[in-house]
Amino acid sequence: MSKNRVEKLESTVAELESTVDGLTDELIEAKERIRVLEAELDTETPTRVPDRRASEETTEAEETQEAAPDEVEQAAADADDDADATPDEAEDSGSDDIIVA
Repeated sequence: MSKNRVEKLESTVAELESTVDGLTDELIEAKERIRVLEAELDTETPTRVPDRRASEETTEAEETQEAAPDEVEQAAADADDDADATPDEAEDSGSDDIIVA
């Protein structure tokens, strides 16, 4: 019986080695496909999007101004004060009913 068990284990090991080899090959192929796709993304490819969309986005980005550090601190303090003063909605209504829209 011992001989049969050893043969079965050897067969199982061979199958597992084959599976690992196949998965390794698939992983290598997948990595290569990813490299190719990333390389295609890195190159400038013409798109169907009109140039005006790109210029509109840059205009909006240029209009956005960064807040001063003092303004950020003040806004954070105000938000903390509001959070402390505002009770939960469930406490306001006095019920835990679920409303489905």
